[in-house]
Amino acid sequence: MTVTAFAPETEERFVLARQVADAVLFEGYVLYPYRASAAKNRLRWQFGVLVPPGWGTECEEHDFQHTECLMEPKAGATLAVEVRFLHARRRTVQRARPDGGFDTVPELRLEDRVLVPWDEGSEERVEVVASVDELLGEGVTHPFRLPAREDTEPVEDEAGRAVGRLVRRCEEISGTVRLSARELDGPYRTMRLTAVVENTSDWTPPDGRGADREAALPHSLVATHLLMALSAGSFLSMTDPPEWAKGAVAACRNLHTWPVLAGEPGRADLVLSSPIILQDHPAIAPESPGALYDATEIDEILALRTAALTDEEKREARGTDERAAAVIELADSMPPEVLERLHGAVRSLREVTGPGPAAPDGFPDEFGVVRPDTPWWDPASEEGFDPAQDRVVVDGRSVGQGSRVELHPGLRRTDAQDIFLRGRTAKVEAVLHDVDGGVHLAVTVEGDPGADVRREQGRFLYFQPDEVTPLEDDV
Repeated sequence: MTVTAFAPETEERFVLARQVADAVLFEGYVLYPYRASAAKNRLRWQFGVLVPPGWGTECEEHDFQHTECLMEPKAGATLAVEVRFLHARRRTVQRARPDGGFDTVPELRLEDRVLVPWDEGSEERVEVVASVDELLGEGVTHPFRLPAREDTEPVEDEAGRAVGRLVRRCEEISGTVRLSARELDGPYRTMRLTAVVENTSDWTPPDGRGADREAALPHSLVATHLLMALSAGSFLSMTDPPEWAKGAVAACRNLHTWPVLAGEPGRADLVLSSPIILQDHPAIAPESPGALYDATEIDEILALRTAALTDEEKREARGTDERAAAVIELADSMPPEVLERLHGAVRSLREVTGPGPAAPDGFPDEFGVVRPDTPWWDPASEEGFDPAQDRVVVDGRSVGQGSRVELHPGLRRTDAQDIFLRGRTAKVEAVLHDVDGGVHLAVTVEGDPGADVRREQGRFLYFQPDEVTPLEDDV
């Protein structure tokens, strides 16, 4: 086994994959409105956190990731593995005293920013290169250790006078990467590759007492994920495997992570094993002007909201973190043509190979709605639709504007906020049709003090007909 810097050709293949891997690495790093004081920035780093084993028994987080995938290596192939994670770096703020000493303070206010305590994340990489032959049998075990360290950064005011300093401390972290492979039975030379990343740090809560997540984070591997590349050969897709490999794929065990093909589309020699669910060959949207770190980006909304922050809010965001400061500058300096480019993009169009089976004229669908013959892209397709007058049939009852219904959000096509409305009663405000022929009910929840505002602005909640139960017959 060799543990060394990657060969230039391997490093080149990793460049494209790292663009997506960086989005995984920094997902949730700092959330809008990018201030340390924001409630949602007080519970950060929700994905791929490998905690010390001495603390993991007290929580629902884990001290390891286990990846299994299938590969078809060629003779003499080597496997290059890069483990990537963030090392939480705890930052404290200190104010300078006249006698030359420093006092730790909750904030330090400067002209352009407000410095506050914060956990920064420094990127760490562990690289392992081994021949595929070495992976057979017992496999390869590579332990690693990151020592504790502390550094200081002087803070000066706008006049160049030293007014304080930032003290950053990283705690020691140790871990292990275990790689092994086993050849599968069958006509093809297919192997099951197993890659396990463990946090082996011996940190335990002080004096044997329980500790919260914040105390464990500096000793954790944060946003942990793997990049794995074959020098010769290919991996099989775990989400869309060939028919002959589906049984072997189903037998693979993936815990707290999931492998997908990465790198250039059309190639299968590189895998990204991520704690965030991705599709094969994920890519960063070409319209995206920069990292926003929030929910794998909602560029237009985040850019507009960030630009709308007050000057004081921007000062605090700039003092929270260098990456947060970069987001503020990005939003403030984004030209209109770049912002306009974020306003939706068509990625693909479905190929029409021929008309589907036609229903008889006037034949209603399962909700009693007649489908139009006019294509949705024809302006004439809007004729005959009236949200205030249209009705649908639900459980044998006619439902339209003014109907009272009970809400039952579908678990697989809704969000957490809608789940809270389960069992609530609502009033139907309109029956709407989308371009794909779907039917949606616009509703306001009964008892909502903002219902009148919603009606005035047209900002309703939307449910499909099979997500409601009629409470009265308005025929």
